[in-house]
Amino acid sequence: MRLPKILTTLRSYDLNQFLADVLAGLTVAMVALPLSLAIAIASGADPAKGLVTAVIGGFLISALGGSRVQIGGPTGAFIVVVFSVIAEHGYDGLVLATLMAGLILLVAGYLRAGRLIAFIPEAVVNGFTIGIAIIIATSQIKDLLGLRFDHVPADILETVPMLVEAGDSLNPAALGIAVLALVLIVGLRRLAPRFPGLIVGLAVASLVVVVMNLPVDTIQSRFGALSASLPMPALPEISLARIVELLPSAVVIAFLAGVESLLSAMVADRMIDGHHRPNAELTAQGVANIGSALFGGLPATGAIARTATNIRAGGKTPVAGLVHALVLLLILLFAAPLAGHLAMPALAALLMVTAWNMSEPQRWPSYLRGPVGDRVLLVLTLVLTVFVDLTVAIGVGVAVGLALRLSQRKSPPSDWTPPER
Repeated sequence: MRLPKILTTLRSYDLNQFLADVLAGLTVAMVALPLSLAIAIASGADPAKGLVTAVIGGFLISALGGSRVQIGGPTGAFIVVVFSVIAEHGYDGLVLATLMAGLILLVAGYLRAGRLIAFIPEAVVNGFTIGIAIIIATSQIKDLLGLRFDHVPADILETVPMLVEAGDSLNPAALGIAVLALVLIVGLRRLAPRFPGLIVGLAVASLVVVVMNLPVDTIQSRFGALSASLPMPALPEISLARIVELLPSAVVIAFLAGVESLLSAMVADRMIDGHHRPNAELTAQGVANIGSALFGGLPATGAIARTATNIRAGGKTPVAGLVHALVLLLILLFAAPLAGHLAMPALAALLMVTAWNMSEPQRWPSYLRGPVGDRVLLVLTLVLTVFVDLTVAIGVGVAVGLALRLSQRKSPPSDWTPPER
């Protein structure tokens, strides 16, 4: 079924649900604001692109999706592939790849491919998720310590030596701000989980930079003033050669968007005891990525952390996701200069926390106790993700995982009788 969940929920919608959705939408917007900016920066894009993605992609995912409480936008899972595409093909290449990924997801939704996620080995998903978390954390060390060098390469094997060489440029003020933000984010999350600790931690740390006039980079000092408007929709440059060149990246973006959105919807189902519509979810992801690309945004998908925040804040229906997107739009239009004062080390600390949470350390013991085949598959996917390429990691991981699954099935008895000779 591809019917958007919002059409079902509105049949019995009332004022109490609306008030709960508005409060939840406001709460999620406060979480999504710094994350959207930080993810865009880590991806090698302009910070405002993260907000555009959260507004356009988040609105369309909630309006057309198959989950009651799914929140969409840019996520950490895309940082690695987006950084690589921008480095190799430019930002216009990323926009075209995102547009193509949206079309792939639309076809997948039309063909009712939502149930196929059950055939992707969990060890593969865990392996590339941990691998992506490692790459994200490594990429943030530069801003966390205030190091100075020209650029952060996409290859982790090149990044680590550059970090070591730049060790002499360590900025104690930047490190102090990062530690302050980290303590506030983690502390508030544990002491008051319903409180928007992310935005408070970033705001306090950034306020210290401004008040004490510390030599620490901010979004505005590095990237200039944030644009206070939505861009006009436009198509990227399209040619057959460009499409062929970007097809592998588009397939990876579509795969990540589909898998992460369906995983997020499954997690949400367990939290609210509900049932999402996987094919509607894939269709929504397709429309959201096409919409994001037309406005020059990043790839979008369902965000597990923001979805869980929405549920804990009392979100009842997709209206909460619509409110979240509209609040971010208002911030983009009227409060962009304030967001420009956010300190880069504080944003790096936020992404460090995001990477740690992505890797799900609480589940590591269960991975070690799992079957040997699952452990090998997880490590293989992780290593390929970190040291080779995400595309290769996904392809090899899925192929090996399916081969292992087939080899573990018992063969049915044969009814073939050998001929007498």
